[in-house]
Amino acid sequence: MNLHHCWMIQLLLLLTSTSAHSDLFTSVGQMMDLLFVEKDLVTSLKDYIRAEEDRLETIRRWADKLDLLSAAALQDPEGFLGHPVNAFKLIKRLNTEWAELESLVLTDMSDVFVSNLTIQRQNFPNDDDQSGAARALMRLQDTYRLDTETVSTGLLPGSSPLASMRSVLTVEDCFDLGKVAYSEVDYYHTELWMAQALKQLDRGETSGTVDAVSILDYLSYSVYQQGALQKALDFTRRLLELDPTHQRANGNLKYFEYQLSKQEKEEDHQEEEEEQRRRRRETHSRQDDYLPERNKYERLCRGEDIQMTPCRWSRLFCRYHDNGRHPRFVIGPVKQEDEWDRPHIVRYHDIVSEKEMEKVKELAKPRLRRATVHDPQTGRLTTAHYRVSKSAWLGAFEHPVVDQINQRIQDVTGLDVSTAEDLQVANYGVGGQYEPHYDFGRKDEPDAFEELGTGNRIATWLLYMSDVQAGGATVFTDIGAAVQPKKGSAVFWYNLHPSGEGDYRTRHAACPVLLGNKWVSNKWIHERGQEFRRRCGLRETD
Repeated sequence: MNLHHCWMIQLLLLLTSTSAHSDLFTSVGQMMDLLFVEKDLVTSLKDYIRAEEDRLETIRRWADKLDLLSAAALQDPEGFLGHPVNAFKLIKRLNTEWAELESLVLTDMSDVFVSNLTIQRQNFPNDDDQSGAARALMRLQDTYRLDTETVSTGLLPGSSPLASMRSVLTVEDCFDLGKVAYSEVDYYHTELWMAQALKQLDRGETSGTVDAVSILDYLSYSVYQQGALQKALDFTRRLLELDPTHQRANGNLKYFEYQLSKQEKEEDHQEEEEEQRRRRRETHSRQDDYLPERNKYERLCRGEDIQMTPCRWSRLFCRYHDNGRHPRFVIGPVKQEDEWDRPHIVRYHDIVSEKEMEKVKELAKPRLRRATVHDPQTGRLTTAHYRVSKSAWLGAFEHPVVDQINQRIQDVTGLDVSTAEDLQVANYGVGGQYEPHYDFGRKDEPDAFEELGTGNRIATWLLYMSDVQAGGATVFTDIGAAVQPKKGSAVFWYNLHPSGEGDYRTRHAACPVLLGNKWVSNKWIHERGQEFRRRCGLRETD
């Protein structure tokens, strides 16, 4: 085995090894680093290609020179070797120069590239990241009612028309998405993505790894599992036209035909059963859903069913707010806007500067970790599939900018932040979201904040540190409200009634980010040290 074969084996082992990093898909900010990693690898790969081309060019020139010399010598071998200089050079070539050529041929030019790849490999995503990103695409597809063709072409709502700014999904990509869904027993999305892969093949797209037989095999089984027996039979027949010897398809053909013949004998129940199958297919992706308000949540994310009447909207105002002539705001009051009336939710515009936001991101980025939630059963922090983001916590002592933001929150709201939690900075990933939840601790769960000794979360300050091209709204599912991200603004609301009881109308969610990079920071203000009275122009919750 030559060194080039050894290099290829080494490269394959590198590319199939498991990365030490995971959850990269949960933060677009960290994924941006992957673009630079890939750029560095491409540069290194091109350097390797140039070195190989230079080496092969040297060998080619040597071969061409010897080809001409051999052609001339073999016309009259005896006469050629009768010349002492020719004889000397033949002996020298075979004794030393061919050995040098052998060394050049065996020279491995890949060392630098493979070494660089080995170093960078530790930053690569792994299989879990790929599966997570695939599930994110399906989540976006469901939430924003996107068909597979729209996702496959990359022409998402709000996306750039420039082809250089978007990618398309190949047959292999669609097939892999279908396989991820299949591995999770999600036959609804398996069918959608396998059908898209088949459509692209039928349109003439070529694939070196995926064929129609493999796609049809998945399709027939996924539609069968959803109760579409006739479609399963049709897909199986098409498969067998392409591969008559396919063992599983031949077995399925007989089974599907038998099941259909049984149905034909039960004509009285046919219409009822078909209606049941239709309902199963339509609701398959929502069966046994742990989130009872999912449909409402997703409608709000799409901007539908906003429960603000014209009469109520007319009573929402914008104003300059100085928090009772606070010394910091007498000359320069802040811009306050009513976002909602019951419960009262306000937005503060231009509350932080671009420089401050960039510093907070800079501080948080190297410390981002998969965001956690409080487990209602144990009261402990844990990761959850319904929260797709990464977060970091910044204390006031870590940088003057963090201290300044904390002080500004206290000055604007009139609430003591000395007992508040540290500033939590979050960056959302591919299809990043946080499904409906409460910020306050409820009575039916262990005291999530007992270890802090500061009481419950009385209020939430949510600062948007980026604009988002599409998606990413903050929605309140109980009241039918939706708040759009706006860079440099913060929204604020009380989580508790004056009695200290939780305000269940504040159940809210972060909608999946369809396009863009969403950065936010939260300040959760606690009960200890506060007085339940009207603050910062907000009305007490009803």
